[in-house]
Amino acid sequence: MTEASQRAVLARVAGGRAYDLGVEYFVGMPSWWALGDPRYQLWMTHTPHGTVVDDPLGIGKPMNEKVSYTGDAVSMYTHTGTHIDALNHFGLHDQIWNGFRADEHAGDRGWKRAGAETIPPIVARGVLIDVAGARGVDVLPDSYGITARELQEALAKQRVRVQPGDVVLVRTGRMRRFTDADRYMERPPGLTLDGARWLVDTAGAMVIGGDNLSLESFPVETHDNWIPVRTWLLAERGVPILEVVNLEELARDQVYEFAFVGASLKLRGASGAPMRPIALPLAAR
Repeated sequence: MTEASQRAVLARVAGGRAYDLGVEYFVGMPSWWALGDPRYQLWMTHTPHGTVVDDPLGIGKPMNEKVSYTGDAVSMYTHTGTHIDALNHFGLHDQIWNGFRADEHAGDRGWKRAGAETIPPIVARGVLIDVAGARGVDVLPDSYGITARELQEALAKQRVRVQPGDVVLVRTGRMRRFTDADRYMERPPGLTLDGARWLVDTAGAMVIGGDNLSLESFPVETHDNWIPVRTWLLAERGVPILEVVNLEELARDQVYEFAFVGASLKLRGASGAPMRPIALPLAAR
């Protein structure tokens, strides 16, 4: 991604509708709780009636009844909702991308290298690969593994090609189950190693994303690595990952090529951060 590449894709924006690719955050939403990470919580820190009763500023009941004050706070795992994985999220043999070791660069306040604060705003050509749509189904079957061949077949049906530097978003249809947290999380379909390798090493994708919370299918295809696609992308290729991306409206309108614009929270040292990306359809050449 360069200033020239950003200018080039923005120059092609057709105008009109902007597609919101982020999901809502709500108590009970799907999240990665299998390893004990906290689920999303929201609580009120101030309510109009509570402020009248507590009078925290000591300004009196009449003033508090006139000014209705509401405040709230949230708590969640950084990989909740639509988010991006930083390159320190997964490594191999205690080492992340670029050879940084946990025993040298990971402290009690996060990583000193490759944290979420290092992720720049992303402005690039985006490509939707609607694998579910290409197969004629609303949602791919549980644990379905998407291969390189299936990615190529879907792209051929869409008459779109992946170009070096693209943000590639793969649709499984799993987003249709997002309001049912357990069903959304259970045995998701997703990329195989073969599919991920083709997207990066052959097609030249810069960022890969999907509409599930794992990107890859589970159970995985390897016996010596419980999350092979994630470790290959992050630790071996330095490719950031987008997850829980809402691709339903893009697929419905058959918008397969767009300007992808997104920026994540600059959480220093964190392994990931929430993002609210948008897609701006491109004018035909």
